[in-house]
Amino acid sequence: MSKLSALLSGLVFGIGLLVSGMANPAKVLGFLDLAGRWDPSLMLVMGGAIAVGLVSFALVKNWPRALNGQPMQIPGNRQIDRRLIVGSLMFGVGWGIAGFCPGPALVALGLALPKALVFVAAMLAGMLLFQWRPGKS
Repeated sequence: MSKLSALLSGLVFGIGLLVSGMANPAKVLGFLDLAGRWDPSLMLVMGGAIAVGLVSFALVKNWPRALNGQPMQIPGNRQIDRRLIVGSLMFGVGWGIAGFCPGPALVALGLALPKALVFVAAMLAGMLLFQWRPGKS
C-alpha cells in the first residue's frame, strides 16, 4: 500500500508541476527576472504550496506516526546557520541559472528535455561530491 501511495503522490506532484509551468525553465526564469519581463504567475503556485504545507504541518505536528505507519519525522532544527545560508544561496543561484530545481528537473527529464538531462547529471554529481567531501559531519 505504501508503494501505491508513493506512486500516486509522485504522479499528482508531477502533474501539478507540469500544469503549473514549474517544469518549463523559460516560465521559471520569467518569474525570477524581476528587472525584465517579470511573469508573476508562479507566485500563485508557490503561495498555494506554502498554504498546503502550513496547514499540513499544523495538522500532523503531534502525530506519533504517519499514515503509512512509520514514525513521524518532522525536522526540529530552527537554527539559521552558515550551512543553511550557503546552501540556500547555492540553490537559488542554480535555480536562476538553469530555471530548474530538483523536482521539476526530474519531470522535465521524463519529457526528454536535453537541458533537464544536463541539469540532473550536474545535480547528481553535486550530490556525490557532497557525500565524498572530506571531514563531513
